[in-house]
Amino acid sequence: MANSRRPMGALEAEVLDVLWRADGPLTPAEVLAQLGDDLAYTTVMTTLTRLWQKELAERVKAGRAYAYRPTVTEAQFAASRMQVELSKSSDRLATMSQFVGGLDAADVQRLLELLEQSDQ
Repeated sequence: MANSRRPMGALEAEVLDVLWRADGPLTPAEVLAQLGDDLAYTTVMTTLTRLWQKELAERVKAGRAYAYRPTVTEAQFAASRMQVELSKSSDRLATMSQFVGGLDAADVQRLLELLEQSDQ
């Protein structure tokens, strides 16, 4: 039987994606419905609680339950993950070189423009 477990952090990223696309705070049941997955309600609730504990989501009372909304943008979350991975590297230059080497020409140009702007 194949292992159907998600990579570490994948469910949190999926839940955040649902929250980013929502017009307002969502309850665990609403998140579960959006995921369209065979997840248990308690799994989604635990994931949302973890996001709240990590300050990646805030929660507001919605009747007897809580509803959640993101506290970070998708760009902020992605940048944070990139910084974490870079900090784990014993050779930061090699890691950055591999990252930049995987970019297409348009993204390299955008990166150069960003670097130029950050110097000003």
